Amino acid sequence: MLMFNRLGFRKIILLIGDVFLFYLCLIITLFLGFGQNLSPEIAIKHILPFSLLYLIWFVLFFIFDLYELDVLKTGLSFNVRVILTMTTCLIIGIIFFYAIPSITPKTNLLILVIIFGIALLVWRKLFLYLFSSFFRKRVALFGLNQESTDLVTAFKNNPHLGYELAEVIADYNISDLPEKIEKTKINTLIIAVEELPKEKQFLYDCLRYKINIIDLAKAYETIFQKIPVNSLNYLWFLENLKEGKKELHDKAKRLADIVIALLILIITLPLWPLFSILIKIESPGPVFYKQKRVGKDREIFELIKFRSMHKEAEKDGPVWAKARDPRTTKVGKILRKLHLDEIPQMINIVKGDISLVGPRPERPIFVERLEQLIPHYHLRHLIKPGFTGWAQIKFRYGRTVEDSLEKFQYDLYYIKNRSLMLDLMILLKTWQLFFKRE
Repeated sequence: MLMFNRLGFRKIILLIGDVFLFYLCLIITLFLGFGQNLSPEIAIKHILPFSLLYLIWFVLFFIFDLYELDVLKTGLSFNVRVILTMTTCLIIGIIFFYAIPSITPKTNLLILVIIFGIALLVWRKLFLYLFSSFFRKRVALFGLNQESTDLVTAFKNNPHLGYELAEVIADYNISDLPEKIEKTKINTLIIAVEELPKEKQFLYDCLRYKINIIDLAKAYETIFQKIPVNSLNYLWFLENLKEGKKELHDKAKRLADIVIALLILIITLPLWPLFSILIKIESPGPVFYKQKRVGKDREIFELIKFRSMHKEAEKDGPVWAKARDPRTTKVGKILRKLHLDEIPQMINIVKGDISLVGPRPERPIFVERLEQLIPHYHLRHLIKPGFTGWAQIKFRYGRTVEDSLEKFQYDLYYIKNRSLMLDLMILLKTWQLFFKRE
């Protein structure tokens, strides 16, 4: 609601620019293809089917993070991301036009993809330059700790977000803050201390400058899209994790869970006999692997997967999975890489053990340990765990306590901000996991 609404505003600008560029590139493509023979009738004949195609492309842009501002500054890797995205768009376009006989404009697709791809790269480079150099809000940070230091680094490393750190004030007894705000033209003040100085008049004096004043948790949450666990008190949790406000969301989500899980089960059912045979041929033992996990309100349930490890993989006790885990079978490596070993979890979703989206369920032995080491960790069990989640698309696979802390901060962000729209976004971005390597 405050200054960080500008982040969403910038993404909207990116989207509007993409729509404008798409139709501009389509017009250029038609001129190249038809020249002087181009007529309004031909243009209209192309605009409708290509507009339908662009709606599909837009979803692909979203899935491949072309609207994530922090991805814009990654240089060569971003260029490769755009090329891969446009290649996927070309393949989808070919399928789209040739699968529907009534749609006739096919010959200009390749030209449009090339021109539009180049335009996307140029537009995003221009966007990054403009919002890294101009149109930036000036921010002051009051108080220093580990979380606020991370925030300082984020502001310095991400100028494209549109905020310039103008002042860092570490002295809690400072009283000339209003003058500094006026002198340095500060737009936003971030309060990064738990206890303010006894003399607070200088903070009240800041109000006359009509600046935004927010706490560290709000700033940290918006920049990193996770919750800074170590800087929160119990009041924050009581105010922000009220379950009563989410009843309608949870009911609608349960219906969507059942419908989507059943569809996935029906679509993938022909593959189950093949996976079963391959698993049994390579390694003796059961086809399915059932593992106890902690669910909502700490209830224990059995999570179902296709077995991807040798039968005696945990004879020495449970341990976190590793990259290139030697316990994994050859078939299991393929299933894991494509995330096909997770498909039986649709049964858990239909049963109500888990949801499509939520914090990933952990094993009881790990939960007991993490609750001792990570503050407030038990709160991730306020809601149903999920097949996929915010932490899964924002962070790597967790293998240490430090990783678990990082993922828990993303889980808290989801618990606080969950909605059907956020769930849809997470489900779409989960497709990225098929293209990621550990």
